[in-house]
This record gives sequence, C-alpha cells and structure tokens, in this order.
Amino acid sequence: MSQLSDLTPGQRAEIVSLAGDPALVQRLYEFGLLEGEAVEFLAVAPLGDPIEIRFGNTRLTLRKAEAAGIAVRLV
Repeated sequence: MSQLSDLTPGQRAEIVSLAGDPALVQRLYEFGLLEGEAVEFLAVAPLGDPIEIRFGNTRLTLRKAEAAGIAVRLV
C-alpha cells in the first residue's frame, strides 16, 4: 500500500482509507472520495505541490500533505 502523494501522473489507484484532519476527511467524503473509489493521478504543479486527481467526473486539487493521509492500492 502507498499514499496518494506517492503516485505519478497517469497512475490509477483505489482508495483504501482516509486519515488526517477530521474536517478535511469529512470534506473529502462530501466530495465523494470514499474507500473503494478509483482515482487517477493527473498532474503535479511545477513546484511539486499541489497535485490533481480525478475520480468519477470530479477533478480535485490537493496539497501533498493532505494527499499523504490517503492510503491507496495501485490498480
């Protein structure tokens, strides 16, 4: 298992668990980022932070520190 922040553009993964600030985790749940959801790592900003992911029809930008709390399994 690895963290979402460890992926590279083009990789796909499945969310295993979300951890971190409870307010952030709640907000991610509200966006629909749940355990078992398939995500695609799209891009990294030029300076390495933030990152952009896609799940379903949603694109989401996260700081690397936030993405480090999301455990994923590569698919």
